[in-house]
Amino acid sequence: MDASMMAGLEGLPEEDKAKMASMIDQLQLRDSLRMYNSLVERCFVDCVDTFTRKTLQKQEETCVMRCAEKFLKHTMRVGMRFAELNQNAPTQD
Repeated sequence: MDASMMAGLEGLPEEDKAKMASMIDQLQLRDSLRMYNSLVERCFVDCVDTFTRKTLQKQEETCVMRCAEKFLKHTMRVGMRFAELNQNAPTQD
């Protein structure tokens, strides 16, 4: 967990900070797994056409690689955009 997340927990007792850090870590892990599963499902559905071989055909493999690259670039761009918007958002104090 990064320092910016911990900054909002400064007034809490150490036990509560540890609980919150654990919860945040679990949520981040869940989100990472959800993104990975979404990537696998989307690229598999879009790219794999036949099940006649144990391995992917060359065009399927190329499609999967492109699909995964596009998905990850899109995800990074969306994350950067949210960070930009969050940085410019007024704070509620």
